[in-house]
Amino acid sequence: MELILVRHGLPERVELAQGRADPALSEAGRRQARQVREWLSREAIDAIYASPLRRAIETAQPLADSLSLGPTIHESVAEYDRDASHYIPMEELKREDYPAWKAFVDGGYGEEVDMAAFALRVAGGMEEIIGANAGRRVAVFCHGGVVNVWTAKVLGMAPSLFIDVAYGSISRFLCASTGERNVRSLNETGHLVV
Repeated sequence: MELILVRHGLPERVELAQGRADPALSEAGRRQARQVREWLSREAIDAIYASPLRRAIETAQPLADSLSLGPTIHESVAEYDRDASHYIPMEELKREDYPAWKAFVDGGYGEEVDMAAFALRVAGGMEEIIGANAGRRVAVFCHGGVVNVWTAKVLGMAPSLFIDVAYGSISRFLCASTGERNVRSLNETGHLVV
């Protein structure tokens, strides 16, 4: 089967004093969601899954509507920071607080992130999706961290955030019923024309 991972479009910045930030897509993010729809609607997509976070659902919705496939919400493909009280796009963090951005990309994910547990959750969820969709092409709308840890698993690497996954990008994996997992492409962005 072909597993297509789509990173959500660019969301709004949200910083709360308390509670869970679950930002909606920005205007640019909505445009990216439409571009993903235009690109993937040319392919025979059999099923659509999405993280429970708003930015992933809103990115999936245009394609789901176009193909008359409701996205199935799958908790395991939620981002590692799903309960955080803030969401700052990495480009903004890099511009505004370079040392914090640098510490993060160098592996300083913070005490609240258990990267091994996150990677296990994601891998378990992906294997569940794969098992339920033998011989099909499935799009999973998720997050940069999810794409990173799944790719690391497929490549036999330790879980880490080693790819700068673009908003609205597409990554493809071939997943055999015998257990082989292969990367077909990473971080496709040709459809994200401005």
